[in-house]
Amino acid sequence: MDPTVRCSTCNREWQLTYELEELHAGNRALEQFALDHHRHTGHYPDDVSPWTADCQACPAEELYLEQRPAKRFGRTHARHTDHEVVVMGPDDQRVVIQGFEATRTEP
Repeated sequence: MDPTVRCSTCNREWQLTYELEELHAGNRALEQFALDHHRHTGHYPDDVSPWTADCQACPAEELYLEQRPAKRFGRTHARHTDHEVVVMGPDDQRVVIQGFEATRTEP
């Protein structure tokens, strides 16, 4: 049986068959469903909270369900644009990435 996702706002439950069989999302099936659900409804399913990477200088904003890709987007965007990017976690954890930090090489 495929994994199931519930949304109390919609009062519905979905199996992730489509994400697994049609989209071939594999272990990212929940993430794919949650991000698509947010795009179409404006809210996330139960127990899902995103990490937001938000550029402070342009309209670039990306949502992720894990910290690592959100920070990767922030570093890459800051490196290429020299813009400040704020990465905010679901627990209000906040990381500010400056353009000069993103271009710095580490030993």
